[in-house]
Amino acid sequence: MPPPAPGADGAPAADRWASLPGDLIRLVASRVLAGDLLDYVRFRAVCASWRSGAACPRGRGVADPRFHPRRWMMLPEGHGLRPGHPDLRGYIRFLNLDTGTLVRAHLPLFSDHCAIDSVDGLLLLLGEEDSAVRLLHPFTGDIAELPPLATILPQLGPLLRNCPAPYKIRRLADVVSASVSFSAGAISVMLALHEVHHVAFATTLDRQWTLSSWRYELASPPPMSFQGKLYIASDVLYSTIVEIFLVDPPVKDAVVSGYVLHPPKLIATLPEGNLIRPFYLAECDSEILLLGHKEFYMSQIVVFKLADLVVQRCIPITSIGGNTLFVSERSLSVASKALPNPMGDSVVHIHPSEHYAVQYHLISGTWSSATDHCSLYGPAPGPCSLYHLIHTCCSRNRWQRLKKESKH
Repeated sequence: MPPPAPGADGAPAADRWASLPGDLIRLVASRVLAGDLLDYVRFRAVCASWRSGAACPRGRGVADPRFHPRRWMMLPEGHGLRPGHPDLRGYIRFLNLDTGTLVRAHLPLFSDHCAIDSVDGLLLLLGEEDSAVRLLHPFTGDIAELPPLATILPQLGPLLRNCPAPYKIRRLADVVSASVSFSAGAISVMLALHEVHHVAFATTLDRQWTLSSWRYELASPPPMSFQGKLYIASDVLYSTIVEIFLVDPPVKDAVVSGYVLHPPKLIATLPEGNLIRPFYLAECDSEILLLGHKEFYMSQIVVFKLADLVVQRCIPITSIGGNTLFVSERSLSVASKALPNPMGDSVVHIHPSEHYAVQYHLISGTWSSATDHCSLYGPAPGPCSLYHLIHTCCSRNRWQRLKKESKH
């Protein structure tokens, strides 16, 4: 449809745009929302007609997946200024992983909460005093309440037996991989608790968490969340065979009159000789990737698509859509245009023996230091290096202000 002609029918162009049919406004709004939530917010701000014709995100920011800020990441400030530090006055920065845009959000809840994970841009918060678990939408302020994490403690049995209760909660929350799904008017959350290798689950209608009766492999890296499910990579004992397991969201069970969580199911296998530890799972352009070093000299990184492994096609890929993968405890995919020195089709991680950030280019098979021109200390990555800051987001404890740290 061509734009209305300025001054047609004697009406100003702005009035003509404001009088677009409601179904057309909703169609355009849905296309904008499919791209980025903040673009959608700007669309609604154009005029009263567009605002009334497009649904308001506030009040449904958590419950409606359309409004999740999927490609926004909470960005550490560096210099020990974790979220909730008084010097930040309640403000936290967020980075768009596609465009590199930075915005600030005022989130006073961080004065007594810490973030233990992020799912589709939603922040999973833990209350420092009451162990309350909350899902927070950082831009709308919407919150979904979940049971306190302390309700898991009676189910641990001999696990963490020698820890006082507050320390048990802290250890459980140290490395958490969360997934969120939506059904029957409730929000279901799974927490892969890497300290004990069990998965806890609850809905917003529950009063306590339920711990899985099974454990995932002790030697596995932390699971990865994707589209409401958990994916676990594990190697077979005394071999380099890597297996990928899937954990589906909890389902209702008529026998127990509640939800049950079925054990992980094997969905793909990478044959021996293709990958050694450490290996990682990552999401990139809606594809799940398995990556790591090919041999013990760690001179080469190889990347496989899970979709290929499912059909037993074990051929490494060298293109990841021009993106850069940051891998550690968790993995992040960043568009090259969001980075100051875009190389693309690269992997950034901490060198296992030298302990500094390195970048591997998949196409050329070459290594370089992962620095940028924002570095404070010349070629060494400093606290103002964007590469360094993004990589810190791959470690969840960089988001947390522990109780033992001073708030002043």
